[in-house]
Amino acid sequence: MKRIYLDHSATTPLHPEVISLMSEFMQETYGNPSSLHSYGREAKKYVDEARGKVAALIGAKADEIYFTGGGTESDNIAVIGSALAQAKKGKHLITSSVEHHAVLDSCRYLSKNGYDVTFLPVDRYGMVDPDDVQKEIRKDTVLISIMHANNENGTIEPIEEISRIAREAGVIFHTDCVQSVGKIPVNVDALGADLVTISGHKIYAPKGIGALYKRKGIQVSPIVHGGGQEKKLRSGTENTLGIVGFGKAAEIAVRDFDMENVRIKNLRDKLIQGVLDRIPEARLNGHPEKRLPHNAHFSFSYVEGESLLLSLDMKGIAVSSGSACSSHSLQPSHVLAATGLPHELMHGSLRITLGRENTEEDIDYVLEVLPEVVKRFRAFSPLARKLS
Repeated sequence: MKRIYLDHSATTPLHPEVISLMSEFMQETYGNPSSLHSYGREAKKYVDEARGKVAALIGAKADEIYFTGGGTESDNIAVIGSALAQAKKGKHLITSSVEHHAVLDSCRYLSKNGYDVTFLPVDRYGMVDPDDVQKEIRKDTVLISIMHANNENGTIEPIEEISRIAREAGVIFHTDCVQSVGKIPVNVDALGADLVTISGHKIYAPKGIGALYKRKGIQVSPIVHGGGQEKKLRSGTENTLGIVGFGKAAEIAVRDFDMENVRIKNLRDKLIQGVLDRIPEARLNGHPEKRLPHNAHFSFSYVEGESLLLSLDMKGIAVSSGSACSSHSLQPSHVLAATGLPHELMHGSLRITLGRENTEEDIDYVLEVLPEVVKRFRAFSPLARKLS
């Protein structure tokens, strides 16, 4: 049976060049980067090289990159760590209602511990209005955290404008770029961000490795304590193997950026047009233009998303009904709920995200299978019989 992976926003397969370098590293290098002897120095050399490559991916300096255990940990450090560091200045944070749970739950944790958090609404595309940010800033506001692009519907937020508002108010600005890095241009100076979250396994590196960009002069208190690694911001022996893979993936992302993302966007556009043309009452979620080039997020009337996902899986097509982090939850997507999507459409949603190994033949196969699967499910719905 033909198998097609179309869930690249959940995770990506390791790039062959990443596998090759990691395999070589595993066999020849095993020192602790903190050790002073030759084995440790050799490992540290690899870590330093990778740090420079990750920095180059987002237009940062190498000493502004701090390796973490992944995007979730980076978000926690950015939100909780910066809030703790500024507790004497104030205890008010601003974020949006469509953030990743790593940010939302960090903010909720702080709200239970003496902090006040404003959760901004979004429009029907899931976009934050910069004017809303401006209106909610107070004298005691210490952090604004708005994601660069949404992990579910792919909408790209007006980060440059929001960061300007934060900067003029003297408020630290954090943006979660886990989904955008490697897909659209991400430059920390252009974005105006003080803190940026990125993750390895979204760009064909291994899972369990991420990074936090911290602009020089920004104070962040550590939330993981121990040996003082990563300049005392994130203690714990470095995941050297993961860091090596992350660095290589970052290098490849820079090298292949223009060609690969144009190719993937063309495939995505063909998929979106094909679905909307062939399936009655199919809806594209997220912004029609300001969206990630690999993301297509749909809702189908009279169809249950989980059943649709499982049926496609039986046909060899791997997709998602929402965020992988909450895929075992029966609750509707908080992102779709925030956009005002009707309950029945929230439960009939499907996220298709493309990657480097996908081809036009893959899209043709999806456009052959998906309409038939939707039609079959609708045949059981008395409300949908008029569509058949």
